[in-house]
Amino acid sequence: MDKVSVNNIYMNYHSLKGSTKAINDITFTVSDGEFLSIVGPSGCGKSTLLNIIAGLLKPSNGEIYVDGEVSNSISTKMGYMFQRDHLFDWLTVWDNILLGLKIQHKPIELYKEKINSLLNDYGLWDFRFHHPSELSGGMRQKVALIRTLALNPEVLLLDEPFSALDYQTRLNISDEIYKIIKKEGKTAIMVTHDISEAISMSNRIIVLSSRPAKISKIFDIDFSIPHDSPLKCREDSKFRLHFNNVWKELNS
Repeated sequence: MDKVSVNNIYMNYHSLKGSTKAINDITFTVSDGEFLSIVGPSGCGKSTLLNIIAGLLKPSNGEIYVDGEVSNSISTKMGYMFQRDHLFDWLTVWDNILLGLKIQHKPIELYKEKINSLLNDYGLWDFRFHHPSELSGGMRQKVALIRTLALNPEVLLLDEPFSALDYQTRLNISDEIYKIIKKEGKTAIMVTHDISEAISMSNRIIVLSSRPAKISKIFDIDFSIPHDSPLKCREDSKFRLHFNNVWKELNS
């Protein structure tokens, strides 16, 4: 069974000036444990589509299924990682991580062992009582991911999660976060404008057309040998071929 099914999604925005079609009949599935990326021209509706999958927006037509069941609202099986970390500077790392649990009225004691394990495994234990202003941009993004993982979602939705970082930090932290997602066994759907990032992290890439967005093409991403690191994928002989194919489709 597919983990996520996106079925015939349409999205129209209405205003006094009339109706604007943003998304036009998008259908695809995501397998359990898959890492899928969505790329497309700026303003084509990538983030809108991700918000619909998350249950934050209701489509004009179509349905989202999670584990074969219709998802009509925000699902606890979904975790969302935004472009910016949205950490509160007046709270410590520890309190920021607990925030989602408190909002959902979940018993914190039952989750402490898991949070401690995440902080230990991913190099943030010694910083748990620091404030976000004391952390680097990459560390802040790891805190944001751990805050999401603390809720134990089955699917991670990532909306341009590394775009606020400088290039060197972006490469390093995308490598780390990819490994965390794989180690935790999560399914991931990522929106990005960075073709190289999408290729190095994904099993498949969906290319959207300009607005109204529809699926232009879906690429399977494979390499000459299996890699456990996006940085290593960038060195693979097939990386340039994948890049050229996606680039040509985006500009067709």
